[in-house]
Amino acid sequence: MLTPEEENEAEVRREDQENINKFARLNAQLHEVRAEIDSLKKELERIDDASTEIMMADAGKVLLFMGGAFFETSEEEATTYCEDTVEKYQERIQSLETEESEILEKQDDLKQILYGRFGKSIQLEE
Repeated sequence: MLTPEEENEAEVRREDQENINKFARLNAQLHEVRAEIDSLKKELERIDDASTEIMMADAGKVLLFMGGAFFETSEEEATTYCEDTVEKYQERIQSLETEESEILEKQDDLKQILYGRFGKSIQLEE
């Protein structure tokens, strides 16, 4: 609860509402980006585990799961596939982390504007 001194009776202008909406959209986008980063990191762990299993395998052939089916392939081809996939996922994670930083910067700018206008009477933190 805000004290009377902390309350801000500022009228919400159209521009203010647009900034609030923009902040909310950025917040939703931020959650999506973070969820995708987490998902890709889990996939990287699975691929790392698979690569370890390939290295420990005694057989010359391994089964590689692609799409919805298993394919028999050589250890070398499977290792190359894993390495390529890891590289692709790491690039995507870097891209998403850059996007996350940009979103946070935009949110900080909006926070300054909105907190400057409404003080403590607006809640922008989660």
